[in-house]
Amino acid sequence: MALTASIPAPVAQPSAESSRVGPWQLLRPIGEGQLCRVYAARPASHTADRPADYAVKILRDRWLHNPAAIEVMRREAVVGRKISHPHLVSVLSAHVGAAPYFLVMPFLDGPSLSARIAGGDRPSVPAALWFARQTAEALDALHQAGWMHADVKPSNILISPDGHATLLDLGFARQPADATSIVDRCVTGTMQYIAPEMLTSALRPDIRSDIYSLGATLYETLGGRPPFQAPSLEQLADMHRQAEPRPLRLLNPILPAEVARLVHQMLAKEPLRRPQTPAEVVERLIHLEIATFQMR
Repeated sequence: MALTASIPAPVAQPSAESSRVGPWQLLRPIGEGQLCRVYAARPASHTADRPADYAVKILRDRWLHNPAAIEVMRREAVVGRKISHPHLVSVLSAHVGAAPYFLVMPFLDGPSLSARIAGGDRPSVPAALWFARQTAEALDALHQAGWMHADVKPSNILISPDGHATLLDLGFARQPADATSIVDRCVTGTMQYIAPEMLTSALRPDIRSDIYSLGATLYETLGGRPPFQAPSLEQLADMHRQAEPRPLRLLNPILPAEVARLVHQMLAKEPLRRPQTPAEVVERLIHLEIATFQMR
């Protein structure tokens, strides 16, 4: 498998973005990625004193004629409107039939888990387990509806001020029967969390691939670094396929053995050696949350 993104390089387009898209008034940027920008917004019909209760995710102008990028937006619209869960981002409305392509979601306050870790605010052990358990509950909702997320990572988990976790970015969601993903999103951020079977044609990815990615996310949350680090994507892919991560308790000596054991099981190379469903992960995390409740 070639470790390059299947989205072609964008063609430069003159900017057409403005302070309004469709019936939505864009107030301020709150995030951006390779494909999209996200703005805090309110209905244009509302007065200026009304709060920005919505987030509008807009496909960048330079991708407006790229079928793969448009399909990512459409996939997120389908999954986000079909599956409703407190810990899964929802799509309230979508304009994905023609440009401008955009999605409307509730405004969610708080940093991503990756921003918290990068800022030195590493969660306590019980808090890290709590965030992972909420994310596993979102994965269970996807699993029950016949989907997998396919891009679980710290930057896709938003943590509100009161600790509520929301799993974001459904554009790469897939059904296990899909022969291939919409896009081979082999970029550095994702490659640090990707399951081995996503990198080979020998096994078809399924919800256990999301469990691996959640395990890699929890490893970083508890240990301060991803399970694997390498100077190139090819080396990183080889490590996911063949290498064992450093024992987590060497990075975090106060970590209970049972917590480390679960994380390493989630990171097993063979899907059959991992927990088999998100529901099983949720159950085990609840037990560990209770057992570590007094830890700081």
